[in-house]
Amino acid sequence: MIDGLLLGFQTVLTFQNIMLVLVGCAVGTIIGMLPGLGPISAIALMIPITYGFDPAGGMILLAGVYYGAVFGGSTSSILINAPGVAGTVASSFDGYPMARAGQPGKALAIAAYASFVGGTLSAMLLVLSAPYLARLSLGFQSADYFMLMVLGLCLVSAFAGRGEYLKALCMTALGLALSTVGTDLTSGVQRFTFGRMDLIDGISFLLLAMGTFAVAEALMMTLRGPGSDEGPMPRTSMHVSRAEANEIAPAIGRSSVLGFLVGVLPGAGATIASFLAYGVEKNIARDGGSFGSGNIKGLAAPEAANNAACTGSFVPLLTLGIPGSGTTAVLLGALIAYGIQPGPRLFVDQPDIFWAVIASMYVGNVFLLILNLPLIPYIARILSIPRNLLIPLIMFFSMTGVYLVSFNPFDILMLAVVALVAVGLRLLSFPMAPLLLGFILGGILEDNLRRAITLSGGDWSFLIERPTTITLLVITAVVLLGPLIRRLLQLRTRLE
Repeated sequence: MIDGLLLGFQTVLTFQNIMLVLVGCAVGTIIGMLPGLGPISAIALMIPITYGFDPAGGMILLAGVYYGAVFGGSTSSILINAPGVAGTVASSFDGYPMARAGQPGKALAIAAYASFVGGTLSAMLLVLSAPYLARLSLGFQSADYFMLMVLGLCLVSAFAGRGEYLKALCMTALGLALSTVGTDLTSGVQRFTFGRMDLIDGISFLLLAMGTFAVAEALMMTLRGPGSDEGPMPRTSMHVSRAEANEIAPAIGRSSVLGFLVGVLPGAGATIASFLAYGVEKNIARDGGSFGSGNIKGLAAPEAANNAACTGSFVPLLTLGIPGSGTTAVLLGALIAYGIQPGPRLFVDQPDIFWAVIASMYVGNVFLLILNLPLIPYIARILSIPRNLLIPLIMFFSMTGVYLVSFNPFDILMLAVVALVAVGLRLLSFPMAPLLLGFILGGILEDNLRRAITLSGGDWSFLIERPTTITLLVITAVVLLGPLIRRLLQLRTRLE
């Protein structure tokens, strides 16, 4: 292992490959900052360029673009509430309120530190445990994935305000319903398309995210009128006190490990990891009630988790040849184009490529921190733009990002409808986060439930057939009953 890591650093620490890491991180960060252009778009744009390099150099460049895009994707989520990358949706829950409260510099700095630590810790975990975790990911079956998705949905209480748990459940159900729109890939049957060709492929995640967050927020700012939501003058200070660092350190550590483990599972990825990390931290925090209004742990946890999950997704890709997400599927295509077949033999046949990608993660995380920290004071000044200019800019980037996904004008109309409905629901105090959570998990939940039932002979016995499934079932039950048990204990304390 140590010999392999030394080989990786020997490959990376050449002038050409260091420059490739630097360029990849810079390009990925810039593209990630733009709403609508995520890591898949960034890697797809860079693949033709990599053909001029050797396989190790090309993969180093693409890996840098990948985690650079996730690293930079939090910027638009925090500053303008426009999570164009699915993995940064949870970062907006507390990051955007911090920015609106006049602390955009601190919010961006916390996101940068959490991302750096999450990426670095997960890179260490990747080195230590890749072969063992590869076997773990192979042992994860459809029933286990189904229960993992149910656990994620049960954490919906983390996104509900006090006394609004029922509203959060309703929004989760709406998200699950919207995820069924389109063509059923198993049977080929069109569902809830109302005969429109535009809905055959379903509703775009980006469209839903932009409509419910960015455009809806711009419309809400307009409804509030001038001066009603200006808030304090934005401060570009990035200072994080020792007390704040000590407060977020345990959350970053827990979320990094959780994010890495979720990223290892094929089909899970950074989005689910960030939601789970946010939900776990809110449920175990003493100040959980302040989550959603600018809590620093609520920002640090999903940022650490989504970057750790990105590194974790390389485990099934490199050791099994199984892409764990859409982005790693594109990376798999790039590897195959180089004539490289990822899998167990990659360790033996081409160790320089395997270890170079891992070593580049260490170097890349350092570069990302060095590149981003000096720019934070300038990026934070976006909130100093007058509101009559900021609102049109948010609308422009949102519509452009949605249109670039499909080049279909119908999506712009859908964006307007979703935004208007979201404004109405927000005025009635319905949370938007559970809607996106249900939408993201809905497709994975349905596919794995169908597969698990088929394999178990058409009944629900799969829930109690495997230790992993039973463990997740027990954890889900604890999460569901936890708030009720706490409430009963509080009542008992008061009576005594």
